Amino acid sequence: MLSFGFGFFHQPLVQGLKQSFWFQIDEEVAKLLALKAKISDEPSTPQKFTLKTPKGTRDYTPQQMMLRQGVLDKIIAIFKKHGGESIDTPVFELKEVLTGKYGEDSKLIYDLKDQGGEILSLRYDLTVPLARYLAMNKISSLKRYHIAKVYRRDNPAMTRGRYREFYQCDFDIAGTYDPMLPDAECVKIVSEILDALDIGDYVIKLNHRQILDGMFEACGVPVDKFRSICSAVDKLDKSPWAEVRKEMIEEKGLDEKAADAIGEYVRQNGNSELVEKLLNDENLKKVPAAVKGLEGMKLLLNYCNLFGLSNKISFDLSLARGLDYYTGVIYECVLKAEPKTSKGAQNGEESGTIGSVAGGGRYDNLVGMFDSKKKQVPCVGVSIGVERIFSVLEAKFVTEGVKTRTNDIEVYVASAHKGLHEKRLRILNDLWANGIKAEHSYKLNPKLLAQLQHCEENQIPLAIVFGDSELEKGIVKLREVSTRKEEDVAVDQLADEIKKRLRN
Repeated sequence: MLSFGFGFFHQPLVQGLKQSFWFQIDEEVAKLLALKAKISDEPSTPQKFTLKTPKGTRDYTPQQMMLRQGVLDKIIAIFKKHGGESIDTPVFELKEVLTGKYGEDSKLIYDLKDQGGEILSLRYDLTVPLARYLAMNKISSLKRYHIAKVYRRDNPAMTRGRYREFYQCDFDIAGTYDPMLPDAECVKIVSEILDALDIGDYVIKLNHRQILDGMFEACGVPVDKFRSICSAVDKLDKSPWAEVRKEMIEEKGLDEKAADAIGEYVRQNGNSELVEKLLNDENLKKVPAAVKGLEGMKLLLNYCNLFGLSNKISFDLSLARGLDYYTGVIYECVLKAEPKTSKGAQNGEESGTIGSVAGGGRYDNLVGMFDSKKKQVPCVGVSIGVERIFSVLEAKFVTEGVKTRTNDIEVYVASAHKGLHEKRLRILNDLWANGIKAEHSYKLNPKLLAQLQHCEENQIPLAIVFGDSELEKGIVKLREVSTRKEEDVAVDQLADEIKKRLRN
């Protein structure tokens, strides 16, 4: 107002107001400058951090990483044996890509803060991103594997291998093929992986979504409650039937008679004989979906028997898998005698068993959700629960006192006395040039005993030891660390001799 109205005031008054206005500004500026100078002169207070990983996440030690890499290498080898090709997708997706694909579990999706552009979420699994990838690139046939981290805002139980950030190892077969041939191979892949990892006896539970839907229809479940009742049945591996029944009636609004009818079915498991029994069930054989699902299960069990899996599989009517995108066969692998994964609770968690170690199924309609022309690409796949497998193996190694090597060094180059560090470097350079994994001490004049102790503590198989007397003869001593046996080897034959011993 003052800048536009000075002409209406008496001139001396205007001048006084102007001076007062600018004086106040100068005074405030002076205060800010003084405060800035004071802050600059004061020693900065160190910021206090809460040193912890976020809830549901963990760090991995070198020992744990070596174990992890060994597990993943075995899994990848089996994926490749079955013709798998590897792909990768972004760790986050458009939120609309993930929404509506996971049923009640959709609430576990991590949404990212809007950065003024696209609305994004962290991927919940590797299956929906695969479907988006197939639709976006117009791919109608692919046999792929994908190993990557996924994120779920779940209640973590880290001692049982359940995290908010964790790896999934997926193998999927996309394409139009004859019934149950790719499905049976996925079951075989699960069996081969668990056999290779040697984590104990297991059973692969099999079921079919059409059998479940047919069963619900036969029991009088309204169609609009199929998915919510399926999610309730999915909890039978963790909760007794009484609790699941209560949830169906009180939370899902299901009729008691229908719930009791479901209970008669979901407590059954077996093999081909159970399939035949259900095919003759008076209620189920009136429902086309149930009959079709049972015929498919009969074929799957036959193929699995041909793969030598008859003693490792079970047709289990309680298996539901709550994800909305499954349309056909579903399976889940659990350990028969689940090991305890810790001796005691950590971070307020109870020790306990780990649950399923693999799961999957058929999802024929998911790709079509992303295609502009709704073109369907039938898919079936399996996901290996590697985090839970890691928990089992870590506990097993601790119990058995197994010491895991944390690197792959094959040879250690050790000098016997001072002044030989340059010669060590020349020998190292020759070993590396020959593809031999080797290291030495980063001290100029390390003590020989300390070098040899390093070899034993780190389980390095071979050590090269030399001093001036050896070098004058053009030889070094090649030491077998475990037995401490030493032999003279010519320097110019050293690389060949080491390779020969490593092969043996």
